[in-house]
Amino acid sequence: MTNPLKISPKSLKQRLLNLIVSGHERTVKAKKNIIISFFVKGINILISFIQVPIALEYLGTTRYGVWLILGSMISWFGFFDIGLGNGLRNNFAKALAENDKESAKIFVSTTYAILLIIIAIIFLIFLVVNRYLDWFRIFNVTSDINENLVLLVHIVFISFCIRFILKLITTILVADQRPAIQDIILILGRILNLVILIILLKTTKGSLIYMGLVFSASPVLVLIAASIYFYSKDYKEYVPSFKFVDFKYARELMNLGVKFFIIQIAVLVLYTTDNMIITQLFGPDQVTIYNIAFKYFSIITMGFLIIINPFWSSVTEAYHKNDFPWIKKTIGQLIIIWSGFFLFAGIMLTFSGWVYKVWVGPEIQIPFFLSVAMAVFVVLHTFNFIFIYFINGTGKVKIQIYVALFNMIFNIPLSILFARHLDLGITGVIMGTIVSAIIGLILAPLQYYKIISRTARGIWNK
Repeated sequence: MTNPLKISPKSLKQRLLNLIVSGHERTVKAKKNIIISFFVKGINILISFIQVPIALEYLGTTRYGVWLILGSMISWFGFFDIGLGNGLRNNFAKALAENDKESAKIFVSTTYAILLIIIAIIFLIFLVVNRYLDWFRIFNVTSDINENLVLLVHIVFISFCIRFILKLITTILVADQRPAIQDIILILGRILNLVILIILLKTTKGSLIYMGLVFSASPVLVLIAASIYFYSKDYKEYVPSFKFVDFKYARELMNLGVKFFIIQIAVLVLYTTDNMIITQLFGPDQVTIYNIAFKYFSIITMGFLIIINPFWSSVTEAYHKNDFPWIKKTIGQLIIIWSGFFLFAGIMLTFSGWVYKVWVGPEIQIPFFLSVAMAVFVVLHTFNFIFIYFINGTGKVKIQIYVALFNMIFNIPLSILFARHLDLGITGVIMGTIVSAIIGLILAPLQYYKIISRTARGIWNK
């Protein structure tokens, strides 16, 4: 028997390498992506944390709160691809699994064409509606902050429209079970943001306009570069072309895509309306406090997503090849990994007060009960990811639609009830989100069991 204390560094390196390259080809691919993603997402988390105090110093508490609210609102429109991104993800993965390159190219070209039409319609609607909106009232701020909020919204929204189309390259990478490359693309944009933000801090006074320009232009430039690179090399066979646009395929894309769209809209209400509720009930300053706690515990969510992200497309491939043993084994491994994140969330909660003080300074006080609620939220949320990603990979999302609609209907009133009427303040907002999501935590694992045991009938199999 080998003495573990006498294992040489070279031997240890070889064992780790063997651990990575052993197992099913699908599993090995996932392991490699996870390792790269952990490194990249680690940098992403570090940048995200560094950006908060710098942005706070540059903008101040109120302006930073406005920036967070605007970011949440713009992200809402990201779901208006009618689920086509997820429809492409599943259909492209299926086409690759069946080695049907022509269908894969048609799916890619048709998705680009439909999204161009959608974004043109959204932009025209925005130009009309924006003329009648009072952004100072929406953000619940007075005009003395001396910012051209209309110009800011235009800058950020135009950038979003461009990214709406360009981000499809990352969908293709994820569908091809290469989420680590997607993470690298995103991190390059974040690094560019951070560098320019530091320059702004040193050379200009706090300005939401400058902030909007920086955070709008950086990801667009990176996505343009990524699209040129991958469509000229790895995905040259699938480069979008008007010749391959076939709207007959739109039905196949949108059949599943519309289902994802409904889910996305519901998730949008469930998880992104918190900032708007808080600013209307308590003011934008409280949005900053809420988001500091949210961002701190989002380490758990981001970390777990690194591991589970390759799983969706892997399930699509495995499911269409009837490889149920691999799916069951992988689900069991993910539950064990989640247990480790559960324990880590407890450690983060224990040291949260000290971390906040070091991170953003003692001036901003984060209620401990808010931290407890955030820890509970991310633990439950990540557990649900395991089964939701499986269900998404199979495309049997009808129950998820009903659950998402239920959550959408009850989230806002519950959040207001807990926050205002039960006098829990901003902590009540996340409490409302937790309560409204409980039904999904019950039904998703149950549907997984029925599908994997091949006893799913009726709505459980749709």
